[in-house]
Amino acid sequence: MLQVNMHEAKTNLSSLVASGEAFIIAKAGKPVVTVTPYIQTQKKKQRVGFMSNVPKIPDDFDRMGESEINKLFEDVE
Repeated sequence: MLQVNMHEAKTNLSSLVASGEAFIIAKAGKPVVTVTPYIQTQKKKQRVGFMSNVPKIPDDFDRMGESEINKLFEDVE
């Protein structure tokens, strides 16, 4: 893990943070602080039962039972 002294950390803090890596800030060569990236672990709120069991509509939905329907209309006089 990268270790930097206080002065270097103050001077280059934005670039150290932008790297996304954890690093140690030291004073007189002794580690004082460990800086680690913040990882947000908030879960998405899921609506219980929302859109569950939605029936799948077949691609030929508009032609389902076409022959039976046509027969019904052919018999009408």
